[in-house]
Amino acid sequence: MGKKLRQQRAGRGTSTFISPSWRRVAKIKYPSWLYPLVNERGLVKGVIEDIIPESGRDAPLCLIKLDNGKSFYNIGAENVFKGSEIQIGKQVELKIGNICEIGNLPEGTVVFNIERRPGDGGKLVRAAGTYSTIVSQTQKGTIISLPSGKMIEVDKKCFATIGLVAASGKSDKVLLKAGKSYHKYKAKARKWPTVRGKAMYAASHPHGGGSHPKGGRVVKRTAPPGQKVGFYASKRTGRRKG
Repeated sequence: MGKKLRQQRAGRGTSTFISPSWRRVAKIKYPSWLYPLVNERGLVKGVIEDIIPESGRDAPLCLIKLDNGKSFYNIGAENVFKGSEIQIGKQVELKIGNICEIGNLPEGTVVFNIERRPGDGGKLVRAAGTYSTIVSQTQKGTIISLPSGKMIEVDKKCFATIGLVAASGKSDKVLLKAGKSYHKYKAKARKWPTVRGKAMYAASHPHGGGSHPKGGRVVKRTAPPGQKVGFYASKRTGRRKG
């Protein structure tokens, strides 16, 4: 009969595979009460009260306390420290860690934690060591270059944090033993180690079985809808040019 594949079991969304949200410190987004405050005062000042790590996230978090007593968490920027002054508003100083409407920043500015739509709290460029560059300002919006190289246009009123996400050197640290990898992936609810389908026996995977390793089966582009689901074939092959 065989058994279900790992990705099939993960698709059911059981507790084995869900991300451990109970370990999170807080929701990391620009709070909804920040927008009317900025519209009312124009510029809000605060200070980084604490920098703390969070399970399952490589970048540290910054606890920002504003001058009105309210506070919120934001993803930490490279080179900020405890006690750094933070400005939030429509027009701020070009200083690492400040939060500003992206339409008021000059071309070439490096930003992260960018809102896709005004008020959504920040959706883009949040991974450790990543950043986005403002390519140009147009009448309709702001064109930014994502870490993947893709260009997108966002509303000028979207908030973004100046700088790049901290912990850019996380990939330089050597994992000296298997246990380190185990705990690294467990914090993110990712299953490790992974086994190739062609290395399994026939009951465990469609690619398994046989007296020697052989290639897997790929759904043809000419197959009918329903047989082709998700990423079923390569968009391109070969080495990139340039």
